[in-house]
Amino acid sequence: MNHSIQEHEPMLKDLSNTILDVCRESVTLVKRSDPSITTKLSQKQEWEVYLEFLKVLFNLVDRISAFHVSIQQQPEFMNSLEDHVSERLKILLAPSLSSAQIDEQEIVVAIGRAVAESRETYEPYKFVCSEDSKERNAFFQHVGERVAGRAGAVNNQAITSTATLCISAVIPALTSLFEGKTPEPAAQTDPETQARATGQSTSPSAGPSGTRVIKLISVVASISGEEFETRWGLLPQFRRDLKPDQVETLTDYMNRVARIVGDRFAIESSKVLGKADPPVGNA
Repeated sequence: MNHSIQEHEPMLKDLSNTILDVCRESVTLVKRSDPSITTKLSQKQEWEVYLEFLKVLFNLVDRISAFHVSIQQQPEFMNSLEDHVSERLKILLAPSLSSAQIDEQEIVVAIGRAVAESRETYEPYKFVCSEDSKERNAFFQHVGERVAGRAGAVNNQAITSTATLCISAVIPALTSLFEGKTPEPAAQTDPETQARATGQSTSPSAGPSGTRVIKLISVVASISGEEFETRWGLLPQFRRDLKPDQVETLTDYMNRVARIVGDRFAIESSKVLGKADPPVGNA
C-alpha cells in the first residue's frame, strides 16, 4: 500500500464498517417485510441476500469514489476496501465460524466473488448517484428484484420495495463519508425548520471518536405535564431521494416504531413523574 492510499485508511475503515452495518440491517428489514416468506429462509438464502446487498454497496462506493479519489488510485482504493471488508467480516463472524464449518479463506473468496459479480451485474447501469434519473431508478428496481429472488420470493413487492428503500437510503451516508463532513450550520437550519413545520424532529450529530454522523431518521419522545408525545422525522435531503412509494413504506414502518417507542417511554416516564426534570428520550 503506497503513501497515498494510507491517507485513505480512516475512510476505508469507516466505509467497511458502514457497508457491513447496512448489509446486516438491510437483511433484518427484508426479513421483517414479509414474515410469511422470510421466516422460512434457510441460512444459505439469508447469506445470499446479505451478499447481494454487499454487491450493491460495493458498486455504489465505486461510483461515488470516482468523484473523490484520483483515477490512478481508485483501483487500489477499491481493492483495499475489499480487504478491509473481508477482515472486518472475519472478526464479526469469528464466533460462529467453527459451528458453521466455514473457514476464514471461504469468507475472503466469497467477498472477492461478490465484488466480481457486482461489476458484472450492476456496472451496465450508467448514472450518477446524487441525481434522480430513470437509469438510477431502474438500478434500484433491479436490486430489489434480485434481493427478492435471493430470498426465494421472485416478484414479491414487499421485499422488493424494502430492498430498494435500503439501498436508496444509504447513498447520502456513503457520500458524506467521502466528503468527510456533515452539512455546515447554515445548511442545518433548513432541515430543522422543515422538521418543525411538519411536527417532526431531526438533527446532525457527532459520533464516537470524532466520527461525523448524519441522522437520516430521528425518533423523539417527550412529556409535558400529563401529556406524552412521540415524533419522528426524516432528513429532508433523504426524503427527496426517495420515491413516493418508498416514502409510504418508510412512513408505515416509522409510525409503528414511534408507537412502540412512545408506549415504552410512557411506561418509564410514569415511574419518575415526581422528579423536577421530566425525561426526554431520543432514539
